[in-house]
Order: sequence, then C-alpha cells, then structure tokens
Amino acid sequence: MEKIKLLDNKYYDKAELLKRMLDDEFYYGELNRLALSSSSLKTLLSSPKTYKFSLEYGSPSSQALRDGWLFHTAILEPNVFEAQTFIDVQSKNTKAFREAKAENPRVFTAKEKSDAERLADAFLRNEHAKELIRDSEFEVPAIDNVMDMPFRAKADVLGTNRIVDLKTTTDIKGFSYSANKYGYDVQCYLYCNIFGKSYKDFYFLALDKGSLDIGIFNCSEEFYYRGEEKVEKALDLYNKFFIEGADLDNYCLTGELWNYTKEIA
Repeated sequence: MEKIKLLDNKYYDKAELLKRMLDDEFYYGELNRLALSSSSLKTLLSSPKTYKFSLEYGSPSSQALRDGWLFHTAILEPNVFEAQTFIDVQSKNTKAFREAKAENPRVFTAKEKSDAERLADAFLRNEHAKELIRDSEFEVPAIDNVMDMPFRAKADVLGTNRIVDLKTTTDIKGFSYSANKYGYDVQCYLYCNIFGKSYKDFYFLALDKGSLDIGIFNCSEEFYYRGEEKVEKALDLYNKFFIEGADLDNYCLTGELWNYTKEIA
C-alpha cells in the first residue's frame, strides 16, 4: 500500500486518494488545501497574498472558468454535460436563475449550453483533433511528489504515449503568447513529471472561440525547462511564506519600468 505525505504532514493511501479525486468537490475543495497544483503555483507566482486568500476563502469563479468547464465536459464527459441544470433566462441576475442556483450551485444558462455545444461540435468535426484523443482515457487524476512536494493533477486526455490538454482561446495564432502569459509551461513540467511522460508527448489542443479554428501545439525542451524554473521559483515562495512563516505584509515587487520586474521580500 503506497502512501504519500500531504501538506498537513499526514500520510495518505494513494489508491484511496485517487478514487476520491474523481469527485470534483473533493478534488477542488479539501484536496486543494492538502496538495499543490499547477493552478496554485501560477497563483503563487502572481501573488502569494492572492494564494493565501484562495486557501482561506476559495478561488473566485469566473465566466472563463465556467465556459472552460462546460467545453471540457461537453467533449470528454457528455453524460455529465447533459446532466447539468440549464435555465432558459436572459441573465444570471434573474429570479429564476437565483432560485435554481440556491438549489444547485452548479447551474448554467441555456446560452452557456449552446455556446459550449457550438465549440464541442467544431472540435468533434475536426479529424486531427479526434485522432489526437482517440484510444485514450479522459479526466485522469494523479497525485505524486515533485521536488519533494505533493502535487495533484487531472489529465484531460491520457494515452499510452501522450498527454493532451484542451484549451480555448480568443486568438489561435497568438497561442504561444497565451501559453507564456497563463503559465502553461508550469502545467507541462508538472504533468510530465506526475504522469511520467516526456515533454515530447505533451500536447495542447486549442480551439479559437471566435473562428473555431483548431491548433495542435507540442512542447519544446525550452518550454519544459522554463516551466521547471517557474516551479522552483513558486516553491521558493511557498516555503518562505507558508512553511518558514515569513511575513506576507513585507512581500514587495520592485523593478525598472519598461524593463523587468523582480521580487523582494
């Protein structure tokens, strides 16, 4: 029975954790405080104060996150998608929507459903996209140590010789810029280590929400090692403020305008 030590310094059975990680409420709730993830590291790099706030109060939901979840579910878990509650209203501020949300926190508008179906339809009509995810498992959880710290992950698509992560974008031709801006290199590094894959086997499958164009992007060695550098930097921040107990009020950024920004603490 393989065990893993989580952030509360207690040991847990990995097999049991993997079963529980299939439940989104556990994965994004309790386990969020017990194991790090690519998302939590990206938040740390953005601001350790924001990371602390997310631990105490949870990460705020956004329309982008709602849309992304529906898009993923429509393609990878269509039964789950169809089981969601959809309300035919013009706005989420209506009484009908609020009443539905009071009974079920995960409720969506009919427009959100149609938007997700539009994207999923474009995806599933593209032979290159379908081939990339064929003969694979979907929404596969994993938990393991990276740089002596516990990390959780869910692979959108896991095949024998590949990991595929689905993304939406508003500019498919500028996806390389988005990959840097949103820290996709961090995700690449962590997922390759957690799932035991080479960076050569990691792909981003992106869909432009406007044009519906699809892009398949593999990861370079430079991209992978840039992710490693960011992971090291984020863990330095985590150790300093959340293990060693340095005062977050003294965290400060400094730098030259139009040049670069660096941290001091």
